[in-house]
Amino acid sequence: EVQLVESGGGLVQPGGSLRLSCLASGFSFSSSALSWVRQAPGKGLEWVSAIKTVGGSAKYADSVKGRFTISRDDANNTLYLQMNSLKPEDTAVYYCAKLRSALTYPVGGLNYWGKGTLVTVSS
Repeated sequence: EVQLVESGGGLVQPGGSLRLSCLASGFSFSSSALSWVRQAPGKGLEWVSAIKTVGGSAKYADSVKGRFTISRDDANNTLYLQMNSLKPEDTAVYYCAKLRSALTYPVGGLNYWGKGTLVTVSS
């Protein structure tokens, strides 16, 4: 079955960096667009970033542009989110999700999700 497993979350100080990973299985990873979505405590879901297949483009929410970088390693079926210059408002559970097709890129059709990994930015 389709599985997406996030890791790399934890406690980090403001201004620090963290890299999240999402290990995928059960589908053609290299043919799928992927995304990161987050949910801050007590708030709704916020789309963060998305990336197309190898050689494709990447997009970011304005709130993270210039600080976060999305990337993928198709040989190892892994999606990454490099987060730099972290702020307290970045505190959230971060989910990776698979897009159902390129037609829904970059924010729609997220048909499979991981369980999430918690990132806490605090001093």
